Amino acid sequence: MTTMTAVGAPPAQKQMEVAESNSAATSAGSFEQDLIARVQAGQADAFYELARPYERAVFLSALSLTRNEADAEEVAQEAMLKAFKNIRGFRREAKFSTWLIQIAINEAKMKIRKNRRHLYESMEEPLISDDGDYIPKDFADWREIPSEALERKELRDALASALNSLPEKYRTVMMLRDVQHLSIAETAQVLGISEANVKTRLSRARLQMRDALAPGFGLAPDQTVAAIG
Repeated sequence: MTTMTAVGAPPAQKQMEVAESNSAATSAGSFEQDLIARVQAGQADAFYELARPYERAVFLSALSLTRNEADAEEVAQEAMLKAFKNIRGFRREAKFSTWLIQIAINEAKMKIRKNRRHLYESMEEPLISDDGDYIPKDFADWREIPSEALERKELRDALASALNSLPEKYRTVMMLRDVQHLSIAETAQVLGISEANVKTRLSRARLQMRDALAPGFGLAPDQTVAAIG
């Protein structure tokens, strides 16, 4: 008498799950391609549905460079607007999400360059209003700190601080790979660098994060980003 065992069940079940996942991905991809075609054909209303799943990814991409939520929000809006205006030029050689994030990265870089122009303004030069009154310079935000900001956990603050301390090229790669989960190839395409360079920068970013956090928390490199996203 032959006894049925469960040894062969997991692989079969796994194959079914993979097949279902691939089918769902194909269906989602076809739906997205249909949305792209509709927008390119002039159906502007379809753009929001097309871009909505990537709003957070665009914002986080901008934030990884600007390190300022207000600037990141502005960059994200500009990136969405630019994507909408240039959607007819999207040739589908890359994923729409990759193309959109690349626009956000470029917009963030332009924003940073624009902001840096103001860093050279003389701190000694007084500001005068239209009425001739002296306007003191504000070197800090004196608004009340929101209560929710005070409730953030120490680990989350430490992670955010460590991430912000990374040089731009490492911080951006880490955000794209570990937070937004872009592939090596997609990250390379967004940043315009080689896949080998992506791997090198990511490795160094993780090591720097580990070194920054080790004294207080002892986290491994692959444990540092979960609380940020």
